[in-house]
Amino acid sequence: MGPIFMHMHQMRKHAVHMHKMWLHLTAPRRYTRDVNRPNDDDALASEWHDLMGRYHRMTCALDRRLTAEHGLTVSDFEVLQQLYAPGPQFPQLRMSELGERVHLSQSAFSRLITRLEQAGLVERTTCSEDRRSAYTRITAAGAERYLEARPTQRAILRELSVTAG
Repeated sequence: MGPIFMHMHQMRKHAVHMHKMWLHLTAPRRYTRDVNRPNDDDALASEWHDLMGRYHRMTCALDRRLTAEHGLTVSDFEVLQQLYAPGPQFPQLRMSELGERVHLSQSAFSRLITRLEQAGLVERTTCSEDRRSAYTRITAAGAERYLEARPTQRAILRELSVTAG
């Protein structure tokens, strides 16, 4: 096999692994225990505590490395990831839709977009047909920063998914 085929094979393997991890982390959990019994409530609370611990460790690790190596917070990266699409033109997203995807309060989201806009990583526009609607799009500088930071983010996810499993 040639080097290009090997590289493509590795990228596909990695994409499959990331998809499986995403499915595992986002899969709804169905609990069939009797929640009226104290032991079941304690087990549920313990599972919740473990989930929150994994989330906190992953978020902190992402935040530390992305900030140190790329000058992006984990929330900055998440917004750029939601806006990025390969190709010559970057699509724009309605602010309300983007806000739902990044899991922040409305005020924190608004401050984040303002900060990214001031840094030249995103741009906001108002809808010409409905002045109440605003759109956000990633800039070329934002896409470049995202593409530089993406391998770091993926490496941390791989590293922490191995230690968690």
